[in-house]
Amino acid sequence: MTSRRSALLALLADVVLVVVFTAIGRATHDGDVLGEGGSGLLMTAWPFVTGLLAGWAVSRGWRRPLALLRTGLVVWGLTLVVGMLLRAVSGQGVAVAFVIVAAVTLLVFLVGWRVIVGLIARARLTRSA
Repeated sequence: MTSRRSALLALLADVVLVVVFTAIGRATHDGDVLGEGGSGLLMTAWPFVTGLLAGWAVSRGWRRPLALLRTGLVVWGLTLVVGMLLRAVSGQGVAVAFVIVAAVTLLVFLVGWRVIVGLIARARLTRSA
């Protein structure tokens, strides 16, 4: 059973990484991370944060927040797909190159930290055995 605290920390890590992803994109393309007092970052991030929350709901991420397949890949996939769909319907760009870059970056961010945490946990178990 996963503690509420660890699930909240995992969700917070995911949200922070999605916001970092959008901030990097804004800095790269606009040169202005926040834009208009922070509303620019919010406008860029909301589709992906919504997708992230959908991924957590579908995967029931609070049950196994560190699981690579059950949580990590589901959260990544829905963050990407829902994020791109919401960007499209809200008039934001969804160019093929952007979708590819977003897919790779979000995979590294949302699944990558889970891989690292898993490797650290495995190393600790090996050392203590």
